Amino acid sequence: MANREDFHTMPGHLVRRAHQISVAIFMEECADHNVTPVQYACLSEIARQPGVDATRLSAAVAFDRSTLGNVLERLESKGWVDRRPSPGDRRVKLLHITQAGVQLLEAIEPGVVAAQKRLLKPLSAADRKLFMRLIGEIVDGNNEVSRAPMGSQD
Repeated sequence: MANREDFHTMPGHLVRRAHQISVAIFMEECADHNVTPVQYACLSEIARQPGVDATRLSAAVAFDRSTLGNVLERLESKGWVDRRPSPGDRRVKLLHITQAGVQLLEAIEPGVVAAQKRLLKPLSAADRKLFMRLIGEIVDGNNEVSRAPMGSQD
């Protein structure tokens, strides 16, 4: 066989593993709230942009529009989000966080912060800053090849 690199050391494999670990830590820290990282991201963005439509939300959280519909249905069924028709176009639904959704975001915040700290705990303070800068550069530099580019409203 050719001088092939061990896949365990490949950046793609390590990023996939880091994502698995990140989700697992989030689910542990936030277990009492029955919310996923994607649901949290959507709720946070809806709270930040009341009245956002699903297309703009999908661009803001970098999640493909077709899958986002299922996430929004779950958020609505849990009573955390309301979908209301747009006054300008009744076919477009505008998203609003409910009081229960606001309460959830407040309640889950300590778990979210703890999850981020746990994820980066193996790194020194200086390496945390470096890691965040580098992972940001990787994400920004490769945004357009993503299945759901951040900022894209296609």
